[in-house]
Amino acid sequence: MVSPTRRKERRLRVRRRIRKRLRGTAERPRLAVFRSLKHIYAQVIDDDAQRTLVAASTVGSDFPAYGGNVAAAVLVGEMVAERARDAGIERLVFDRGGYAFHGRVQAVAKVVQAAGLLPPTRKRRPKAAAPGDAPPKGRKRGKGRK
Repeated sequence: MVSPTRRKERRLRVRRRIRKRLRGTAERPRLAVFRSLKHIYAQVIDDDAQRTLVAASTVGSDFPAYGGNVAAAVLVGEMVAERARDAGIERLVFDRGGYAFHGRVQAVAKVVQAAGLLPPTRKRRPKAAAPGDAPPKGRKRGKGRK
């Protein structure tokens, strides 16, 4: 089992690697997601001006329920999308913050994407087999063969 400090260090390494490529600008700010065990936070950031333009989270009296599940992440995604539209923001770039694109992080992204602020997610292409490679073990190699 990986210790919590190792897990955090790994996530921060991944986060720095992601942030090298992502940059929020005035015309296309960055939607950054942070999650803890009990809450989820999303903020729209203009990195050029170093300002948070819009924010939403499960913390506070305006949030009705428990904040550590996918349903809460969907509500936060709706809140941040609505506030971004009200602020005049039309396009965003998504920053998953070093977390896997799964669960609560994916729920926020999907809701904001449905609102038209994020482009569709890319599908991964399968790796092409090199000529002469043997087929993977465990698969049938032809008609009736094992």
